[in-house]
Amino acid sequence: MSSITADHVPASQGHDDHAHAMPHGWRRWLFATNHKDIGTMYLIFSLFMLFEGGTLALLLRTELFEPGLQFFQPELFNQFTTMHGLIMIFGAIMPAFVGFANWMVPLQIGASDMAFARMNNFSFWLLPVGAILFTASFFVPGGANAAGWTMYAPLSLQMGIGMDFAIFGVHVLGASSIMGAINIIVTILNMRAPGLTMMKMSLFCWCWLITAYLLIAVMPVLAAAVTMLLTDRHFGTTFFNAAGGGDPVLFQHVFWFFGHPEVYIMILPAFGIVSAIVPAFARKRLFGYSSMVYAVAAIAILSFLVWAHHMFSTGMPVTGQLYFMYATMLISIPTGVKIFNWVATMWRGSLTFETPMLFAIGFIFVFTIGGFTGLIVAVAPIDIAVHDTYYVVAHFHYVLVAGSLFALFGGAYYWLPKWTGRMYDERLGKWHFWSTMISFNVTFFPMHFLGLAGMPRRYADYAAQFTDFHQVATIGAFWFGLSQLLFVYVVLKAYSGRGEIAPAKPWEGAEGLEWTVPSPAPFHTFVTPPTVK
Repeated sequence: MSSITADHVPASQGHDDHAHAMPHGWRRWLFATNHKDIGTMYLIFSLFMLFEGGTLALLLRTELFEPGLQFFQPELFNQFTTMHGLIMIFGAIMPAFVGFANWMVPLQIGASDMAFARMNNFSFWLLPVGAILFTASFFVPGGANAAGWTMYAPLSLQMGIGMDFAIFGVHVLGASSIMGAINIIVTILNMRAPGLTMMKMSLFCWCWLITAYLLIAVMPVLAAAVTMLLTDRHFGTTFFNAAGGGDPVLFQHVFWFFGHPEVYIMILPAFGIVSAIVPAFARKRLFGYSSMVYAVAAIAILSFLVWAHHMFSTGMPVTGQLYFMYATMLISIPTGVKIFNWVATMWRGSLTFETPMLFAIGFIFVFTIGGFTGLIVAVAPIDIAVHDTYYVVAHFHYVLVAGSLFALFGGAYYWLPKWTGRMYDERLGKWHFWSTMISFNVTFFPMHFLGLAGMPRRYADYAAQFTDFHQVATIGAFWFGLSQLLFVYVVLKAYSGRGEIAPAKPWEGAEGLEWTVPSPAPFHTFVTPPTVK
């Protein structure tokens, strides 16, 4: 990537806070059209949902501390499992990344705002609606959706009204995602500063551009799947009902055609964040910029060709198993390119280990473990043995917690000075990293062994031989959950104006247009577009 330098325009032009009066009070947030305010609301919303989803996870782990049924009946346990998954994916991780996109994409491309400011407002305010539907479903007759976050038929055809709440919630959150994606694509393609060609753009913007195309491609597929589910439940259709000529396995095909690209929707923006952090603290250019762009594109394209590796145990013909096995293994190549390039960026750089860099390196290390276990699960005979066991739980938490969540934390520390105008508390940030890193591995690494020993997932009770590993995982989970309170404290401390005042460019090696504006970023930035050389 060419080094980005912007021609500085006078403050009166470039960061004009007087051209439009800044709204105040509740109106500023309810009617927000400013990309920074909307980004902030996304991030706050996702933090609340992270704690709701995390609380459900801790309830699960509490029940699993010992064999036998201690606190919850299996039905309620399955509601917790299901809603933990749905809330974390649609309520915490995706909105958090969209919050990053709202904040950083216009700043990184030198745009004054997102392309469709009012649609941006609407796409945010759909989120609380979806969250309320998810949360309220616990309190309706029959309780919440308990069919797993995948909502497989025929189980989901037999659930109570909580299932309808989940279907409607998914629809609402999906509509929000599609609008956000359209906004990001149009902003990046049409509103880049003069001289900022596509191949000079930051990798964060590239990752989000490709992610946005994925969202537009797959969210309607999920909408189709849950709509067919709804009509099967209430309008007498039999898409997934074998008694009427339907096929329950059809639901799995349609769902995973959404579900596998969805996995990459949750990790590609993380790649973008890590690709911003690593060069900054290595004080070097990102190694192999163009190969990184092509690798992200390759991952996105391949993600559509591997969906049935989630279905090896459904009785697939051996030729189908072979195809999906090899196609899945192929994805490891562009992913490996990215890992290699991050390591090569750090190689012989003048590294320092501030909190964002710790999270980025932690991400690379733990995400690689998750990638290897994914490669193992891609092998059809092994997958049939470990399918629906805790091995799979361990694998996807290594990718989604140590992947998405670590990158989100790293990005939050990296850009927090730009958002708040204050430096965060470095000592507490490092405490947060080490506490999170150790407790994460204590929680999820034993689950590999549980799965290999045959412990099935989504069960409230288990045989006595699994007790030790479950107890270790439960202790780790509570430690992990409590560690996140440290993060909240660090963020609130910076937002409340305590901590040293941040310069426009707090990180010596950071590059990009976002570091040319003051910290905190003014309400209106780039009223006159910068010229990129």
